[in-house]
Amino acid sequence: MGMLGVMVAYMMRACLSIAITRMVVPIPPSTNQSIPPEDVCPGTDNIVVVDHSSWKTQVGQFEWSETTQGVILSAFYYGYILTHIPGGLLAQKFGGKHTLGFGILSTALFTLLTPIVAYQGSTALIILRFLEGVGEGTTFPALCTMLAQWAPPNERSTLSTAAFTGVQIGTVLANLLGGVILEYMPTGWEAVFYIFGTVSVIWFLFWTVLCYNDPNSHPFITEREKLFLKETIGQTERNKDLGPMPWKAILTSAPVWALVIGEVGHDWALYTMVSDLPKYMSDVMKFNPAANGILSALPYFATWIASLSSSALADYILKRNYASTTFIRKLFATIGSVGPAIGVICASYVGCDRVAATVFFTIGMALMGTCYCSLRVNALDLSPNYSGTIMAFVNGAGCISGMLTPYFTGLLTPNRTVKEWRVVFWIMVVILISTNIVYVMFGSGDQQDWNEPKIQETPKSSQSKNNTEKEGVTKV
Repeated sequence: MGMLGVMVAYMMRACLSIAITRMVVPIPPSTNQSIPPEDVCPGTDNIVVVDHSSWKTQVGQFEWSETTQGVILSAFYYGYILTHIPGGLLAQKFGGKHTLGFGILSTALFTLLTPIVAYQGSTALIILRFLEGVGEGTTFPALCTMLAQWAPPNERSTLSTAAFTGVQIGTVLANLLGGVILEYMPTGWEAVFYIFGTVSVIWFLFWTVLCYNDPNSHPFITEREKLFLKETIGQTERNKDLGPMPWKAILTSAPVWALVIGEVGHDWALYTMVSDLPKYMSDVMKFNPAANGILSALPYFATWIASLSSSALADYILKRNYASTTFIRKLFATIGSVGPAIGVICASYVGCDRVAATVFFTIGMALMGTCYCSLRVNALDLSPNYSGTIMAFVNGAGCISGMLTPYFTGLLTPNRTVKEWRVVFWIMVVILISTNIVYVMFGSGDQQDWNEPKIQETPKSSQSKNNTEKEGVTKV
């Protein structure tokens, strides 16, 4: 259910990236003579223009520039970043079930309203996407809090990754189904939002009935399962008395900051692909919507397979003590940074070769899947008790990437040429590699000292403790 929750969250997040290719009036073919022919791919199978005077009526209702589209796509992340820390604190205090559930429900309702709001103008749509982000910002902190109660340490990579791979499943479905809906549904792009929003509401109903904050509150769990979780995790009930947050320790922790920086780099690459790969396939490679959906989905399907397999391998190594947790987290984080960097650069230098570009994007994104058993679960390693807040801090910082990448991509690709997009991908490579170097230098997979809350003894309790010790000495 956690995986399905992340899945519907990413379906709603990514569906606009697919739908906007048919919402916006297509830009007519460039007449800029300064653009070399090799920088513009041939083929116009997704935009048929017979008479330039009538091109506005062919596809789309909205005349939004590339920069405006970038602002619309990035608006989600401005709201998303705001509710990470509050979401983590709420999940630690009240549990992750309702914090996660109601957050996704609100996003679903806003998604259902998207077609109506879009006709009110770009400003109204920007505000709506901002509110969607506010609702969805609690997703990862709340889910991380629940995983801390349900995932034994030696199964943490596999179980956490299984939940977090909803990112790939949601993106795959958004691209696949979105492309098919755009191509074949009579209502066109509006149906994308109605269908994805309805599926998310249905998920919320099942989540409310089936899922619980911790093993102790679950009505159907067996005593054997409870005993196993108590022995492996140390408790079956969420610790509600953690005391004051150790903010100073968290904010001065080198491993936490290394994780933040590593996540920012990873998310820059991820959000570049989630928000802009459909536009690249449509505007540069000239795929039609159905083909665009399928080919944009392939890299995420490969990421899903790689993330599950690498997580199983990571847990296998840890269970047999072949390597330390710290080494495993750094190794897989490095693979998840270098692999995508090589993949996107190769894809950009094959020019208009559609097959080669798709292959390189797929291989690069597949290798990005190893980040899920490293960066994504590292907050649970550092502090199970405060993992929700740490995940909120880390993922919230990563949202900065989501806010910036669509906007900068719009600025850097006004003519939608291969050369312009190559600059976008080079920026992605530099950020990926540099942030990974920081993580390798300062990251850690060890539980930090400040994980356990410090309980201050009152003078009375201290006196009682001293008396007990004296009695024990007398009896001996």
